[in-house]
Amino acid sequence: MQRNHNHPNQFAMVWIPGINELPMSVMISRESGKAAFTVRKHGHASTGLFNVKVGQQIGVRGPYGNSFDLKQGKLLLVGGGTGLVPMMRLLTFLKPDDDVTLLIGAKSKDEVFFEDLANSLLDKNSHQVIVSTDDGTYGERGYVTEVVKKLVSEIRFNAVYTCGPEIMMYKTVQLAHSKGLFVQASLERMMKCGVGICGSCCVGEDLVCRDGTIFDGPHLLSNKEFGHFHRNKAGILENY
Repeated sequence: MQRNHNHPNQFAMVWIPGINELPMSVMISRESGKAAFTVRKHGHASTGLFNVKVGQQIGVRGPYGNSFDLKQGKLLLVGGGTGLVPMMRLLTFLKPDDDVTLLIGAKSKDEVFFEDLANSLLDKNSHQVIVSTDDGTYGERGYVTEVVKKLVSEIRFNAVYTCGPEIMMYKTVQLAHSKGLFVQASLERMMKCGVGICGSCCVGEDLVCRDGTIFDGPHLLSNKEFGHFHRNKAGILENY
């Protein structure tokens, strides 16, 4: 995938012929001038994409969406699951004198991705990569938000960025905002069109594909749906 746009955390719509179309964060690539996608089998469409063979065709349109507001200084990045993809891309935009702390949250050791890649991308920065697993099989035991709580109480970060499960992001935004820290989150929602037409990705009055996917903390905390409700494929509100 090649395009002139080059912003941290944009997404593309990826079409798997005969199956469905998926919104996917743009991942970094080791090949100059190119981008990539990270595929994890989860539902029907992502499994179909995972099973695409070399030489088969897919469709890609985009990139779409806004991007993180880049700050400098002490930065805290919090990622969980596939939400680590935009965090990896964000790392490539940071300055060498930024002091970076990356938190990786996972259910277990088998689901810890990108730790080595993150350390490699940050080799010129003062940094630390902290892994926490829910079951304690690797890194620190417990939810990654417990590490967030500890760090924001001890360190005055210039910015906090987060992407991953919405409950994780909700708690991270709450904790950062309570300390008066600049915080942004990248929301994940059901997307069908990617360009603000179908309305399936609405969160309150916001359309994630058109108005986001990046939103500031104070704006998110004023949204009654963020961290509490999501919409299923039929557009019906469901509790988290």
